Amino acid sequence: MKIGYDAKRAFTNTSGLGNYSRFVISGMMVHFSKDEYSLFTPRKNDLFKNFFPPVAKTQVVLPNGLGKRFSSIWRTFGLRAALPKHGVQVYHGLSNELPYGLDRQKTKLVVTIHDLIFLRFPELYPTIDRYIYRKKFKDACDAAHQIIAISEQTAQDLEEFFGVTREKVQVVYQDCDPVFQQFLEKEALNAIQEKYQLPAQFILCVGTLERRKNQLHLLKGWLAAGTPVPLVFIGRKTEYHKEMLAFIQQHDLEQKVLFLPYIPFEELPAIYQLATLFVYPSIFEGFGIPIVEALNSGVPVITSTGSCFSEAGGSAARYVSPTDAEALAQAIQEILSSSELQKQMVKLGLEHVQTFRPEVTIPQLHQVYERVLEQ
Repeated sequence: MKIGYDAKRAFTNTSGLGNYSRFVISGMMVHFSKDEYSLFTPRKNDLFKNFFPPVAKTQVVLPNGLGKRFSSIWRTFGLRAALPKHGVQVYHGLSNELPYGLDRQKTKLVVTIHDLIFLRFPELYPTIDRYIYRKKFKDACDAAHQIIAISEQTAQDLEEFFGVTREKVQVVYQDCDPVFQQFLEKEALNAIQEKYQLPAQFILCVGTLERRKNQLHLLKGWLAAGTPVPLVFIGRKTEYHKEMLAFIQQHDLEQKVLFLPYIPFEELPAIYQLATLFVYPSIFEGFGIPIVEALNSGVPVITSTGSCFSEAGGSAARYVSPTDAEALAQAIQEILSSSELQKQMVKLGLEHVQTFRPEVTIPQLHQVYERVLEQ
């Protein structure tokens, strides 16, 4: 089989869509090395130039001529000729969109939709962004022979907002980066602890500091819990951060709440592994990869009810309403006060994350490719 991928974010993006793209591409090449792969990208980044293994027949396709100058137009409209030229039988758009003008008879089309948060929480997005996202996502869903949803929640949203039939959607989970699956030596952990002046015990929260991520709710629940264990936040700051600071100052918590600066990706696993408890109070996500990262790191997890969180956390995590600060306080108290409960949650977490491993999910994805070729 000759498979083509929209690899722009695999080569250039350091966050969620980039991680997903690299996970799919590298996993497919390892588990189905006899297939041939074409990676279409307008540019490459040295940081990720070798993310895929040299075990399959692979070509990286970059624009030439005018395509170099107008790379976004090449990626959106220029692949009509490029895909047949490179013999692509199945093309997979890994980040919510597909090129326009493709011949659906010559090339079978698959698209991954990660979430429709911009429709569920429109107030969080500028009007023009919502319009562009809606058009791109809806057009991709209409053009695709098959849609991959990264969670049952996203599959339900596709039906609710776009009227996509369930038969057209296959839920295939994703894994976190393999760096979170390797436990570090004590010396390495100590070095990171000293570098960032982390306390001996702390509660960790990872994610952009924004209203949907609900970190102010965590501050309220943590304060109500009355625990001496400090809070550590990692994430890009938005205007919402000012509300968090106002709460911290109001309650004289400056010495117990840490906001870490930008953390290099390779240092993040150590901070997870140093944490005593991980809390992810978000209101809504497409999947919730930080939950999977924490479970892989051997950390007990508290997260929210609703959305996709029970898919990411399984029976290993503790779930509380994202609006009930008292329930969150009780969960924090209960877990921090019982080392036995912590050990049990860690054990269940390490078992649960096996369901996201590429040896489980990548064959599911390959079956989708085989199915669309038969259509």
